[in-house]
Amino acid sequence: MQRYFLNESAEIGSTAVIDTKEDVHHIKNVMRQQPGDALIINFTNGTYQVTIDEMSDKVLVRVTEALELNTELPVHITIASGLLKNDKYEWMLQKATELGASQFMPFQGEFSVVKWDNKKADKKLERFRKIIKEAAEQSYRQQLPVIKFTNHLRELNGQFDHVIIAYEESAKNQEQRAFQQAIKNFNKGDRVLLVFGPEGGLSPKEIEMVDGITAGLGPRILRAETAPLYALSAISYHMELLG
Repeated sequence: MQRYFLNESAEIGSTAVIDTKEDVHHIKNVMRQQPGDALIINFTNGTYQVTIDEMSDKVLVRVTEALELNTELPVHITIASGLLKNDKYEWMLQKATELGASQFMPFQGEFSVVKWDNKKADKKLERFRKIIKEAAEQSYRQQLPVIKFTNHLRELNGQFDHVIIAYEESAKNQEQRAFQQAIKNFNKGDRVLLVFGPEGGLSPKEIEMVDGITAGLGPRILRAETAPLYALSAISYHMELLG
């Protein structure tokens, strides 16, 4: 059953309106649903099954059932990563959303090939939010990840319970214990920041800006768009499958 997101609360018997152009088009023309059909909507206070009452340029639904689901990672993961070339960042966003990331913070790294100004950043973020939303719906997420551009890595300090900086030199030196130990210290509900560089990596100056630990992600050197997915998979395995 198709999932959608609405930024409002709900209760059994209440009604809601889906008026986003893309969602209405998807319901009517892609899924070809009719009044009486059921949908699943993630509201701000939970996930509910709803029934379509009316359809026009909007879709009016009635809330019929609260669903006891738990598809979110037990920790809140923020991916701060340097801007990447071509569509690599978009691909990473899609897959990291599927793997459970809660927030994305792209930044202009010292070694980033890609350069943004404020106008370009606004346009890119609009597209990125669409990619995130589609990936969240496809993967049955219950919360919609957010994304915001940061101009300076120092802005990240003080917001998180754990900060891990993926560092290429640590991987080259076969350092693998720091990441493993950090995951063991995670508790349910913790806010975790994972920092990744662009294709050229992080500079020593950038690493000093962030108040966290440096860690290798296994014995191999991963691409900038692959490393966040490795980290998310490892965290999911430790906290959801082993637990």
